Amino acid sequence: MHKTKRDLFRNLGTFANTDGTLRLLEIGCGSGANFRFYPYGCTVICTDPNPHFEKYLRMSMEANKHLTYETFMVVSGEDMEKVEDGSVDVVVCTLVLCSVRNVQEVLQEVRRILKPRGAFYFLEHVESDPSSRTFFFQHVFEPLWYYLGDGCMITKKTWRDIEAAGFSELHLKHIEAPKVSQMIRPHIMGYSIK
Repeated sequence: MHKTKRDLFRNLGTFANTDGTLRLLEIGCGSGANFRFYPYGCTVICTDPNPHFEKYLRMSMEANKHLTYETFMVVSGEDMEKVEDGSVDVVVCTLVLCSVRNVQEVLQEVRRILKPRGAFYFLEHVESDPSSRTFFFQHVFEPLWYYLGDGCMITKKTWRDIEAAGFSELHLKHIEAPKVSQMIRPHIMGYSIK
């Protein structure tokens, strides 16, 4: 997914402030796999509901000295009350919305913490086209996938939630992710602007 992520984040720097600073919050940062794609000098706020990721996150921070790390918060995407309203330029969420409790609540929080004209970047696997074999198998195997995948749901129509979230602009495209299981090959990627 490196090429896909490079394409996704290619214009991230356009949301920097006039002084060149960019304050970014990543929901579900995990071990920091997206850090290499963030622009030089970016300040990153890391959030994840799993406190055990911090050890691996620190290793990614060491490997990505081009960034400044503000903090690591153990919070869910639905409840980021510690983050002030209108305080970040960009929010990033990749392969996270499949396992959150409530996608709409996460998107409300994203809109709350973004500055005016701030951007929300996303890359998520989604439900396949209903006429496909993948769609059928996604629905058959979802209970097992959910159990083995730590709450990951493979039949979410996340694009609908993003379309309905009230952003002023939406740049969304459906893609087929390369080199992943057929069950999670259908993805959406893009960004929306508050």
